Parts: sequence; structure tokens; C-alpha cells
Amino acid sequence: MNRFIMAACAMVTSAAMATGPVWAEVTEEDLANDAASTGDVLTNGMGRDLQRFSPLTTLNRDNVDNLVPVWAFSFGGEKQRGQETQPLIHDGMMYVTASYSRIYAIDLETGKEVWQYDARLPEGILPCCDVINRGGAIYGNNVYFGTLDARIVALDLKTGDVVWNKKIADYKEGYSYTAAPLIVDGLVITGNSGGEFGIVGEVQARDAETGETVWTRPVIEGHMGTLNGEESTMTGTLNASWPGDMWKTGGGATWLGGSYDADTDTLVFGAGNPAPWNSHLRNAGAPTEGNAGDNLYAASRLGIDPATGEIKWHFQTTPREGWDYDGVNEVIAFTDADGNMKYATADRNGFFYVLNREDGAFIDAFPFVKDITWAEGIDENGRPIFNEDNRPGNPADSVDGARGEMVFASPSFLGGKNWMPMAYSQNTGLFYVPSNEWGMDIWDEPVTYKAGAAYLGAGFTIKPNYEDHIGSLKAIDPQTGEWMWEYQNEAPLWGGVMTTAGGLVFFGTPEGEFIALDDTTGEKLWSFQTGSGIVGQPVTWEADGEQYVSVVSGWGGAVPLWGGEVAKKVNYLNQGGTVWTFKLPEALAMAN
Repeated sequence: MNRFIMAACAMVTSAAMATGPVWAEVTEEDLANDAASTGDVLTNGMGRDLQRFSPLTTLNRDNVDNLVPVWAFSFGGEKQRGQETQPLIHDGMMYVTASYSRIYAIDLETGKEVWQYDARLPEGILPCCDVINRGGAIYGNNVYFGTLDARIVALDLKTGDVVWNKKIADYKEGYSYTAAPLIVDGLVITGNSGGEFGIVGEVQARDAETGETVWTRPVIEGHMGTLNGEESTMTGTLNASWPGDMWKTGGGATWLGGSYDADTDTLVFGAGNPAPWNSHLRNAGAPTEGNAGDNLYAASRLGIDPATGEIKWHFQTTPREGWDYDGVNEVIAFTDADGNMKYATADRNGFFYVLNREDGAFIDAFPFVKDITWAEGIDENGRPIFNEDNRPGNPADSVDGARGEMVFASPSFLGGKNWMPMAYSQNTGLFYVPSNEWGMDIWDEPVTYKAGAAYLGAGFTIKPNYEDHIGSLKAIDPQTGEWMWEYQNEAPLWGGVMTTAGGLVFFGTPEGEFIALDDTTGEKLWSFQTGSGIVGQPVTWEADGEQYVSVVSGWGGAVPLWGGEVAKKVNYLNQGGTVWTFKLPEALAMAN
């Protein structure tokens, strides 16, 4: 061999030994193919359409009882609380976030920690619903995640070193951030949290390499968007549906993040509850007909142009929202049996909506919980038919003006479905929806906005609707709204769902069970006790012909903090923080 070639080889070998293995850079094409690829999980939702469907069939109805744990990784320390995260899988590594704004890189083969990053959280953060984090995003050579002090951080995949760290909003005013970022065409797309503090919901896009802001889009009418550092367009029309200056502190937090519909090149984000909860304060003097008091675009789904941040369309699920029914629940793109492209979303208000993917127009809606008291139904235009007697009373009508008439409303403000993501099976054409059957006593109170202070104007107590169950996982036909089956659980369901081409539906319970059901019958086929409540989101992938499944266990979230009588029923549950990884050994794949 030529001595110059030998020298060059030696230099390459030396460099490789010094820098470690060459890691595959994640591209836009990789992200676009995430739902179909089986060796990795690069996005929250197992694909940017959020279907949470795996095409893998190695693990199936016939052999799932051979699924066994292979390793468990503890987040350790005293920082337990709710673990609502979804792991990401790439190049033999797992990247998983944890409570208190932490992220870990874990070797997939051994379950050993490779690196850990802990955000330095300041005193005075104001997270609404526990110190949770719902996951990260991978692009290029970085992993991205948000922190409770409303920042977004880019870290080197190999080392965990900070590449950049940017401010989303001011945590002192009540802003925070808990969602997994969304990456489209080299842009890191984020929302914000803090709807209970009179903040203004917004979607932001940053250059993935530099962290510099490309565009911003507030979701409450009257606020101005930006593009490339300059003002672009106003959101909506000033005072079209908000009286006076109420829009300035209008809420609408985009706290769950969004999805991406590649077929229409559209970001779809949900905007949360308007602020304050007291709808009488927000709509004093506004007519109850038309959209003068709708408080756009709170409690809505928005279609956004990913290149410019312009709003393409909107659909409001709960106009004049007065029960904290929010509007952030994930929107999933799917194609029905007749080849029609549609969106589906299961709202906190108890109705399952089907929308047109071209323009977000209303197609149909069905109840997905048993008791809905605030509305009699949904009309042909997608607007609720309000039961005005079930709206909390106006404090101004009371004798002392201190508290309006209390009503019992169902579902509760924690929703028929809250943040916990549903899944869609391309095989069955069904949605698997984690829901809860509960209601609440709720009343309105006077309130004045103060930066950084709670801005509710309401009081409440959550109560279970049934003695034997609160949680209810339902298989729903989006064509008819029919419930094909229901799996009931004593405690509330608060974690994500995953479905597979092997005919399985995976989810966890607050009691600590990780469960696999038959996707057509709802029959329980397998379970494993993790030792703490599961509020995380399962994933699956394959390596060397074997299929793996992971889920994070660790009880917490909003239920023990806000759950009223329900919280008392589950106060025996232990906190935790463990990643459980299972596999179907190759030798047992054909055992049944």
C-alpha cells in the first residue's frame, strides 16, 4: 500500500477514535418518513401527523404475552412528579425528557446513561399542571426540548452540550413551556403554556441551526404577528369578538404543540382556554348570537402556513367558552375508507370532531363521553347548541357580587379528554381515545388581571360521574361516531395511546399497569406492573429483527393537583420516574 494512503488511513482511524462513531444526521426526509420507518422514532407522535401507529407486525395478538422487560432506567433523585414524556429513538440511542426540565441520552442496548442535561430553572416559575415535560425533537445533529421557564434548548446529540438556548416568553408573567417541539423544513416550531395567567397564546418558528426567530403568530385577535424580524399581519380583526381591551390578556395558550399535514403543507395547532375563565367578564354586553362574543381564536384549532406563520383557517370548538374546555387537543390527519382526507380531534368539551383537511371546515361531531350537560349537541355548522342553564352564573347577578350561581357541569374542566394523545390505526380505521367520565361543581367569581398572578375568576370541584370507573379507553369509528368497544379503568386515564399493525393497542394506567389490548375487541392480552402510575406515551421500534416497546412510568400531572374529589381517590398512588423497555425475543416471536 502506498505510504501516503497508509498515512491517510491512519489519520482517519485516529480521528474516528478521537471523535467516536459517525452519527447519522437527521434530515427533513427522515422526519417526513418517520411514521413508516420502523428502526427509529424521530418525532413526537411517531410521525408528524400524530397517528401513533406503527406498521410493525412482529409483535402481535398471538405472541404479545411473550413480551418481556429488558432494562429499566431510573431518572433518580428526588425529582419525581409527573412523567408525561415520549421517548425518541435514533442511532442506537434513546432521548427522553423528564420532570423539572431534564433530558437523558440512554444506550438502547444496555439501558445505561450516556449523558444528562438539567436545565437551570429560576425561582418563581409558574407551571400550571405539574413540572412535566412531554418530549423532544431531533433534527440534524441536535435534539431540542423546552423548559419550564419558557425557553427552547438545542443540544448536541452526541454530547448533550448546549448548541443554543432561546427565550420563548417571560416566565415571570406566567409563561412556561411543556410540549415537544415540532420541526418542519428546518424550522423548530413551538407553542407556549400559561393560559391560567392571562398570557397570550402564540406559535413561534426558529431556525434550527441558529435558534433565531423566523416568524411569530399570536392566536388571539388584535395581536400582531412577525416575519423575519418585522411586523407581518394582525391576527383576526381587532374587537370583532372581544370587547374593549380584554384581548390583551386573552389566554389561548398553545400549550400542547401541534401537528404537520404534509399533504396540505399546514401546521395545525390548538389554542387553549380564553382568559379569564369567567365568560361574563369577557363578554359583558356582547350578544349571545353570532360571533361577537366568541373570543377568537381561543378554544380553536388553527391551520398555519409553516413558511410565514399566516393563519390559513380556523375552527372554534367552544365559542364563548366558560368551563375551561380549552381547545388544544391534538389534530390527527387521516384518510378514510373512501379516500377522503380528514382531520380528527377529540375535544375537552366531550365531542369528537371530524374536519376537512383543505380548509378546516366542519364535517361532523359525536359525543365520546357518556354525560355532556353544557350543550345539547353540535349544529350543522359545528357550533354547540348551548344549554345556557348549565353555564356558571354571573357574579354580578348575585346579592353581594362575590360569587355567581354554581352549576354541575359535565365533563369536568379537565375534560372528556385532556392532553393525553389518542391513536389511529390504519388497519382498523378506528381512533383509540383515552377519556374520562367526570363532572364538576363550578362557579364564577370576580377577578382582575395582574401580571404573574392566576387569572381564573372561577372556583370548582371535580367529581366522578360513576362509582366503578372514571377512565375509559374507547375505540371510535370516525365515520359514524360509534363506540366499537370500551375499556373502563377505576382511576382517570392520563397517558398516551399507541396502536400497531400487529393488532395491538398499548396504554398505561395511574395504577401502574402497562397494557396491551386487542384493537378489534378491546380484550386485554398482556400487562406489566411498572410500580408507579403511567402518564407517559409509549413507542415501538425494531432492531436486529426484534421488536421493542418503551414507556415512561411516573405518576403526576394535573389530576393530583386539580382533581378535587377525584384526587382524593388516587392519593395513594406513588410518584416515580422510570423508563421501561420491553422486547419480544426472536426465539419467542413464533412461539404461539
